[in-house]
Amino acid sequence: MPSTATLTERYISATIRSLTPEVQDDVRAELEGSIADAIDARLEQGDDPAEAERAVLTELGDPGVLAAGYADRPLHLIGPRYYLVWWRLLKLLLIIVPVCAMGGVAIAQAIERAPIGTMIGAAVTVGISVIVHVCFWVTLVFFILERTGADTGVKWDVDQLPEPTQNGAGRADAIASLVFLVLGVGAVFWDAFIGFFPTEGDPIAILNPGLWPWGITFFLGLFVAEALLTVVVYARRRWTIGAAVVNTLLAAVFAVWSLTLLVQGELLNPEFLRFVFTDNGVTDETMRILTVITGFALIAFPIWDIVDGWIKTARARRG
Repeated sequence: MPSTATLTERYISATIRSLTPEVQDDVRAELEGSIADAIDARLEQGDDPAEAERAVLTELGDPGVLAAGYADRPLHLIGPRYYLVWWRLLKLLLIIVPVCAMGGVAIAQAIERAPIGTMIGAAVTVGISVIVHVCFWVTLVFFILERTGADTGVKWDVDQLPEPTQNGAGRADAIASLVFLVLGVGAVFWDAFIGFFPTEGDPIAILNPGLWPWGITFFLGLFVAEALLTVVVYARRRWTIGAAVVNTLLAAVFAVWSLTLLVQGELLNPEFLRFVFTDNGVTDETMRILTVITGFALIAFPIWDIVDGWIKTARARRG
């Protein structure tokens, strides 16, 4: 039966060709014996010889998988031993590194007075590139660890058990938010009537005095709205989509309002800027760079607040 012998030999050759020469003869002999025994068993049951051999080889499966078993070689990129460590590290880096890279590029483009389209395009391009590199290099490191069997040094014990996830509606969260808002309101009045910056004469306010009364009233109104939202969330014991939407609107309004005033030169007190910076030799170019950095901070904090609200909403819905 030349066809039978040829099919079996092809299977055995495909299996042993990736093995080291030292074990090839032993594996060949083992496979020849086990395949012959399995075919004989089927022949005794009345199967056709050709069909019997085909069925036996099919049951053995892909010769590459069989060879990996003989060589004790993993057929996965990252196995269970390293998977969780890889996934946790990758998620952490993907949260931090692309955002920092995109923010840095955007700030640099803003300092160079690049058009808004160019700024966004450069930031997005760098962000995508950083994401690809982070995924590739982190995965490559763990691929090498997987293949070499090296120890990452990460050991689990019960002390690493996380606390129950909070959805931001607990009493401590509500108190912390309200205290923060009260401190913010207090800081506004302290800045106006007492001052944070020491001078030899009257205190110099950081915020532009021209914001009083209507600009500051609007600003304090945002604080009051945030406080009411905090109370509502605590009363319902959970974040809802409606609360997340309101939080998003408040954060967006604050970002647009404060950024507009900053760009127009109406947010900070000109006398304060002159006393602290201009009179101490700070150039106009340096002042522009500080303005750009301040503007990005006024955008970054509301974005963080928006993301935090939606994360808490998602947790509440899962709970």
